[in-house]
Amino acid sequence: MITQDKRLLGGVAGAVLLAAVGGFSVARCTSEPGSSAQTAKQGANTAETPADSVAISAAAIRDAGIAIEAVKAGGLGSEIVAQASVTPSPTGEALVTARAGGAVSRVFKRLGDPVRAGEALAIVESRDAAQIAADRTAASARAVLAQKSLARERYLYDQKVSARVDLERAQADAAAAAAEARRAQVSAGAANVTSDGRGVVVASPISGRVTSENVSLGAFVQPETELFRVADPSKIQIEAAISPGDVTRVAAGDRAIVELNDGRTVEGRVRAVTPTLNGETRSATAVLDVPGGILQPGLGVRVRLMPSQTAGTTAIVVSEDALQTVDGRDAVFVRTAQGFRARFVRIGQRSAGRVEIVSGLKSGESIATRNAFLLKAELGKGAGEEE
Repeated sequence: MITQDKRLLGGVAGAVLLAAVGGFSVARCTSEPGSSAQTAKQGANTAETPADSVAISAAAIRDAGIAIEAVKAGGLGSEIVAQASVTPSPTGEALVTARAGGAVSRVFKRLGDPVRAGEALAIVESRDAAQIAADRTAASARAVLAQKSLARERYLYDQKVSARVDLERAQADAAAAAAEARRAQVSAGAANVTSDGRGVVVASPISGRVTSENVSLGAFVQPETELFRVADPSKIQIEAAISPGDVTRVAAGDRAIVELNDGRTVEGRVRAVTPTLNGETRSATAVLDVPGGILQPGLGVRVRLMPSQTAGTTAIVVSEDALQTVDGRDAVFVRTAQGFRARFVRIGQRSAGRVEIVSGLKSGESIATRNAFLLKAELGKGAGEEE
């Protein structure tokens, strides 16, 4: 009996061991192809990315704050670096004044509020406004009376009761009364008199935001006193100071690069150049057109002007931020479909944070400028992992 029990236990143990071995084999057979495919995929990715390249997506480029700029041929002599300031265009800022003297009775807008063209900012109660409204009403009444007199004289003339001279006099009076009524109406409209004639409406002539406010409820204001200032951020221009020696090189239509304090760049075009020099700065002013909504009036920027009338050269100028040292050599990172590739270059002169690339770059290629050192660090990390 004992012998049979031992045989039975041995058979069970053998079956359990056989099942365990079979399960391990099945698990290995199902897992090995996947891991082999994963290894092959990793190897393919490694083979796709050369040692001098950094694979990075467009979203990662934006998150890292890496700026990209297309380069063009032209040495340091083809650029004019100037200090400039962002100013509102002539139609981008409005000074809103009171058209009549009086006390401020209502204020509708405050500093920073958005406004639409023609929207009321405040109301000023004024005796001048009342006088303007009264003149408008009186002039309109006289015009109506003159028209009735003209109609009566025309009837009497047709009936051969009155002389022609009376008809002509009535026509002249009617014309004068109508002209006076139009004058009074225009005067009331220019003053923006309220419908009840008690005050004037202080309204914005443009859409934008209130950038300055100099008004208090109940305060007495004189006529043409500045109460608000409204600016449209989409209508701006840049005024760059040009030295006398460079004035003749700049012309309308020339390309310009605006450099912001945070490293970003904005493209613009020269709209005009003043023919005379400023009496205080002894420099001419180049007015640039740039896209609105990016820059704020009052901001100080640096501008790089690209005169079209410049001697041809194959040299390319880049910012010093774009130039990096890779393996002890000067290099820039050129944009590729997968990311960036380090390109060794030979440099020339340096001036005002700009470096002349004598060889190694072609006009039209795009390179990393701001935060290019992050690509260098990533490239060094990849080289360390390979080792």
